[in-house]
Amino acid sequence: MTRKQVLLTIIAVAAAIVIVLAMRAHRLRSISVNRPVTIEGAVIQRDGDPKKELPITDVEVTASDGVKTATTRSEASGYYKLVLEKQLLSQRPFEVTFQHPGYEPLHMNVQTGRLETQKELYIAEMVPLPRKTVSGSNRAETVVSNIRVRYTINSRTETNVGSAVKTFQVVNQGNVPCNHQSPCSPDGNWKASIGSASLDAGADNSFGNVRASCIAGPCPFTQIDSAGFVHGGRTITASALNWSDTATFLMEAEVFHTAISSDVRELYPVIFGRALNFTLPPTQEGVSLEAEIDGSLMVFPLGPNLNLSWADCTVRTGAEKEKTTVYRCELKTGYRF
Repeated sequence: MTRKQVLLTIIAVAAAIVIVLAMRAHRLRSISVNRPVTIEGAVIQRDGDPKKELPITDVEVTASDGVKTATTRSEASGYYKLVLEKQLLSQRPFEVTFQHPGYEPLHMNVQTGRLETQKELYIAEMVPLPRKTVSGSNRAETVVSNIRVRYTINSRTETNVGSAVKTFQVVNQGNVPCNHQSPCSPDGNWKASIGSASLDAGADNSFGNVRASCIAGPCPFTQIDSAGFVHGGRTITASALNWSDTATFLMEAEVFHTAISSDVRELYPVIFGRALNFTLPPTQEGVSLEAEIDGSLMVFPLGPNLNLSWADCTVRTGAEKEKTTVYRCELKTGYRF
């Protein structure tokens, strides 16, 4: 190969590489101009004591890179999540802003590269604003003390109120060939008969511990079907197959009365700083707070709107499996524990 041919070959290879790279860049630009970026974390109150770093609800969270903007609000647990589209080749950081009327605004810069390499959780610690006081007022703060939480648990109870007994016969003649005319014995040789009996426990009652057995006749040549009573219930049925002479069967069961009972329960909340916290089981109803306001005992039903004259309350559901209900009530201005 001459020197000229070698030079032409090198030029051709270089041109091919340039074309391939250009096509690849064009494909990336056409397919992946934007990519989703997720920013998530929690908003809490800044405090030197970790027990007082309470979650902050309803914080307005905004993220922007100067081109794309997304806004959300924090949940009762303080959790927030933002999903934005980021320009493929853009390296501009996101500015995340946190705003709440009771706290100083907070700004946080999130670098694009960190979002690409690893998913971080961004915890925003907001500084509370000084509580407003009425100018010229010397009125002392109202004391809230001896707080108890009261709620009701409804549960289903079953009480044994008696038993039930019933006998039935399955009439048949033994040693008669089946000749393929159902019903037959399990081996198909002998003509058989089927009989059954049923029991009704009545309204709000159910049967349990149901038993059925053959008590008279050629019992070895019988078979009991338990499908109609094995799970109990208000109505039960026992049936039997008999391929010999007439047999007698006995069905027995215990009767249970079902009722709903309500139990009133109490607990003491945990107080950190100016907030009280407590959790309740998922079956709770009728939640109220009993407290002394400047020494006077009062009862405050929370209700669905969580209205309290002396505190602002939030509620959220806890872990998915337990589904406990988590309450937090923070004192309003003019009150103290």
